[in-house]
Amino acid sequence: MQRFLLDTHALLWWLNDSPQLGPRCKEIIGNERNQIFVSAATTWEISIKIALGKLIAPEDMDSIVEDEGFSKLPISLYHGQLAGSLPAHHRDPFDRMLIAQAQAEGLILITADDNIRLYNLRLKNTGD
Repeated sequence: MQRFLLDTHALLWWLNDSPQLGPRCKEIIGNERNQIFVSAATTWEISIKIALGKLIAPEDMDSIVEDEGFSKLPISLYHGQLAGSLPAHHRDPFDRMLIAQAQAEGLILITADDNIRLYNLRLKNTGD
């Protein structure tokens, strides 16, 4: 069993069965032996983008995440502290939180974002 954290785009691509999510990543996410996490930061980012009219996505992400069998990852005070202390390679606060959570919880982050490679964490590229 491995433990993974989905970047926001990876979650949306999974839900939409997008070809942007490669076959290996689809296999990893769909494998019931793996534990797949979705951060509260992801649902926060999706909600903001929906409200701004920048994204069309389901609004009840809590139920969807549960229905998919994914684990919900809350944001702790430690996660916030770690995100704030990260080097400034990446300015997106949501991605910085995901990086901090992946580091703190020992998760492999599934992402297409090349800037995240500048941080010390394990990654899986969504194109795989």
